[in-house]
Amino acid sequence: MIGVSVRDGRMIVTLDRQEKANALTSGMLGDLVQRVEEARMDSDVTALVLTGAGKTFSAGADLDEVRDGDLAVSPLWERLSGAIAGCPCLTIAALNGSLAGGAMGMALACDIRLSVPSARFFYPAMKLGVLPQPSDPGRLTALVGPARA
Repeated sequence: MIGVSVRDGRMIVTLDRQEKANALTSGMLGDLVQRVEEARMDSDVTALVLTGAGKTFSAGADLDEVRDGDLAVSPLWERLSGAIAGCPCLTIAALNGSLAGGAMGMALACDIRLSVPSARFFYPAMKLGVLPQPSDPGRLTALVGPARA
């Protein structure tokens, strides 16, 4: 489920599927893209905050859907990170816990990333035989430098 609240120019989008570490299904991913694109088009939104419910930001793609379909290689992942990066408002990833895979792309696309100290960042795509989103390596390199990326 994707929760949305708007107040005083801030749109807060919350990933809320705690029983699956906020892993995104294809339906949730589509809803998330729609919400971010709405924020892009709304001149009253001055800040977009992405966060997760519970102790995990997001495990990325739901592994059941990855095994059964094309979720891991869906063009919606790149569309989402492009929409976040293209937002005219301030974008913030409020990382309330660990994140993996496609959730990394979301965080990398934000202007600011704030994290709890216990958060862990995982990029298991290669181990699953899936390439990262096309824009992720460039964004990661720009943030941490080529030696650390």
